[in-house]
Amino acid sequence: MADDLLQQAQELFEGQIDFEGQKKTELVSTIILAVSGLLAFILGFVQQNIYVTLWVGLSGAAIAFLVVVPPYPFYNMSPEKWLPKGSGMAGSGIEIDGRRIN
Repeated sequence: MADDLLQQAQELFEGQIDFEGQKKTELVSTIILAVSGLLAFILGFVQQNIYVTLWVGLSGAAIAFLVVVPPYPFYNMSPEKWLPKGSGMAGSGIEIDGRRIN
């Protein structure tokens, strides 16, 4: 039972996302940070208050963190299909500079 809980915790904290999920997170974080940065600049400029600029920018970074960092299931919708263990080139050896490497 403890092993099951440990396995579930490990899967939760490892952050398994696929390559398409990585592309999505990069795009989402870029958009959130760009929009919040622009909004922070405009609001700070209009109000002539640096604190507004900093808080809006910090809020945008916090929102980006909450959206991007947790490994939500929609970031792992197209996982890669890897070769099974022991198949492929394993054990066939490679020759480098006349020496065979296994």
